[in-house]
Amino acid sequence: MTLERDFIKKGINKNQLEDFFEREYPRAGYTGCDIQRTPMGVKITIYADKPGLIIGRGGGRINEITQKLKEDFGFEDPQIDVQEIEKPEFDANIMAKEIKNAIENNANYRRVANGVLRSIMRRGAAGAEISISGKLSGARGRTERFQDGYMKSCGEPAKRLVDVAVKHAKTKPGTIGVKVKIMKEKPEEGMKEREVEEEEKGSFELTDEKLNGIVDSSIAGAKEKIESMKGDLSSENYKKILDYETDFKNRKGMISYLEKKIGEED
Repeated sequence: MTLERDFIKKGINKNQLEDFFEREYPRAGYTGCDIQRTPMGVKITIYADKPGLIIGRGGGRINEITQKLKEDFGFEDPQIDVQEIEKPEFDANIMAKEIKNAIENNANYRRVANGVLRSIMRRGAAGAEISISGKLSGARGRTERFQDGYMKSCGEPAKRLVDVAVKHAKTKPGTIGVKVKIMKEKPEEGMKEREVEEEEKGSFELTDEKLNGIVDSSIAGAKEKIESMKGDLSSENYKKILDYETDFKNRKGMISYLEKKIGEED
């Protein structure tokens, strides 16, 4: 078996295992699992809000799980470990499932979403966003969003700090989509400072006043001003300065310097 086929097979196996635990323990608050292959066999760590419902009284259900994993998934010697989620309010999968179950039981989606949002924020999350889509009332589908706190939607902080989950509630009018995003904490101060610097850099404008200040200075003074703006100047900015220099001063030293800068940027 090629490496690619082996990788795909393991991915399919993991998804099937996830579906199995979802069906087998609907009330345990199952949120995910890890599979680690060791020389001694396979270690499967199950994460749940209520691990007692998976373990059973005196650990009696562990043997049942082990036997099913052997028969249905072909694991030779599975070692089962069940871990409790310390903060279920920070787990988007658990929160989305809670909203899904409530909607399927005919609860008012606004009341449910606002209640879950308050629970998440009271637990200390930096921010949360809940989107509910489908035929919420009437024949036409629409999306309603409920949000509170600070939320990043893109970039490295969003990938690292935002937990996202999607669930689908089956109702008589049709399927209702539930998407939950939870940002556990805000980015570090250094990250914020870099974001501010990038925003300031993106808003930089080479005005006529700045151009006149450069061209009217001596060659040494003009170079010093350009170097102070080096991080903000693009190739187009250097070309604009060169045009001004050619039109108003035409100093060979400055022209040579600017042409070199344009070459570095290009």
